Formats: sequence, C-alpha cells, structure tokens
Amino acid sequence: MVMGPTHAMSGAATGLALGAFLPASLGGASSIPEVFVFAGVTAGAALLPDLDTPQGTLARSFGLVSTGVAHVVENTSQAIYNLTKTRKDDPITNGHRTATHTVWFAILAGLAAAGIVGAFGKPGAIGVLFFMLGLAIRGLAPDWTKKQDWLYVTGLSLALAVAVWVALPAAAGSVALGAAVTVGVITHLLGDMITKRGVPLLGGLVSINGKRWWDIAPPSPLRIRANGLSDRILLAAFTGAAVMLTYYVLADPAALGADFTAAAVLS
Repeated sequence: MVMGPTHAMSGAATGLALGAFLPASLGGASSIPEVFVFAGVTAGAALLPDLDTPQGTLARSFGLVSTGVAHVVENTSQAIYNLTKTRKDDPITNGHRTATHTVWFAILAGLAAAGIVGAFGKPGAIGVLFFMLGLAIRGLAPDWTKKQDWLYVTGLSLALAVAVWVALPAAAGSVALGAAVTVGVITHLLGDMITKRGVPLLGGLVSINGKRWWDIAPPSPLRIRANGLSDRILLAAFTGAAVMLTYYVLADPAALGADFTAAAVLS
C-alpha cells in the first residue's frame, strides 16, 4: 500500500482542490475556513480504509477504542470476503485490503457520515469531525504522533472538532461531511491501486474473469513500491500541491463559492 503520510497528504490536496474549485451548488466551499475543514476531513478519510488491520499504527490512534474497531472491521471484512468469493478467489487469513478497499465502502462511509450528522445534529457532526481529524493528525504528523501518548491525539482531535463547530457551524453540514468522507476514501483507493498489488475496487459484487475480488491495477510499469522512491516522490508532489492550493485559497478568497452561500449548500 501507499504509506500513511502519502495517503493523508493526497487526501488533503484533493480536499483543498475540491473545496477551492468545486461550485458551492455542488458541495464546494464558499469561505476559507470551509475549504480547510473539507481538506482536514478528506485527509482523515484518506486513511480510513486501513482501519481493517489492528496491527497498523492507524488502529492505535484512539487507544483501545480504535484498536477494537480495527479488529471488528478486519473480521467483518474477512466475513464479507468469504461470503462473496468464488472458487477462483484465493483464500485469505485476514480481511486487510478487501471490503474497505472498494468503491462500495467509499459510498457507504460517506452515507454513514451524512446519516450520523443528519440524525444527531451537532453531536453527530462533532463526532465525525473528531474521528476524521484524529486520523488526519496521525497521517499528516506521523513523527509527532509516534512520540505522543494516544491521549494527546485524542484530546487534540476533540478540541479541533469542537473549535470547528463553534467557529464555523455551517461547515459541519451532513452533505459536506459525507462528500468529504467519500472523496477521501476514493483518494486512498486510487493511491493503493497504483501499487504492486492493486485493490479490489469492485470487490464482492462484480465478477472479473470469474473472481469477485479481482485486484485492479494499472500495467506493471506504472505501478509503484510502497515506501520506495516513487512513494516519496508522490508525497513531495502532493505536499507541493497542497501548499500551492493553500496559497491560492488565501490569495483569492473571493473566488470561492461563486454566488452561492454555504448555508444553501450545507442545509
């Protein structure tokens, strides 16, 4: 897989781009703070699929709670694989890179986030922001988080989530958060798709050559090795893109949202 920092930074850059250039009528941002909220959520969601492995550093983001969630996700993913596989699909011993690495998961994750906010309002929005921003912190600042107890990450995530709601309640709308989560997960899938193994984008439902869990990837010469030179180049490229997009947003805030308001989009 592409390494965590690359996933997170690609999600942040994608979120900045969509927040800056997508028309507000289609879910784009109409203010500078909304762009950065969108980018933070997509950065966190770009790590979400890797919660299917309890052994990963991501699973330790929130201590025993996130580790427990990772065990549930891994076992559920393996069960889904076993229930839907054909005789041509290989047997597996864990659920990593299966169910959470499909477009179906990206859609469901976005719908779940939107549903939580729609059903529970402010507490639900803070909960979604807390979780996604916590993953973003883990991915964007891996060296710092490794040196800190998980409680620091948890406390910072909660503080940021509450601050976002207090300072910018409109940005916590169900449509915007749901879209940001789906976009972030898709960004992760595209990143893993270009690695040696690929990902089962259509896994479980669509059969390819008699297999329902066919790993989709570009031709071999276009694939990269995780944590190799290509991975580091991608990280540098996405970091550069994020910096340039941040400059664009800060330099021309009047261009955001065209003639639409955030309230109209996020209500």
